Amino acid sequence: MRQRLSAPVATTAKIILGTAAFAALAGVAFAAWMENGAAIFMATVEAGLAWCF
Repeated sequence: MRQRLSAPVATTAKIILGTAAFAALAGVAFAAWMENGAAIFMATVEAGLAWCF
């Protein structure tokens, strides 16, 4: 019979909250890119930083 490994509730909660915070931050960054993507790209072109395109 297998023994079940249990993580403390605090550790599980920290992992879940960290994942949710990362997902929220990624969502905000993506929304900002969708809103201002062309302006950001043009600013990098003007500064000479968009050489890879």
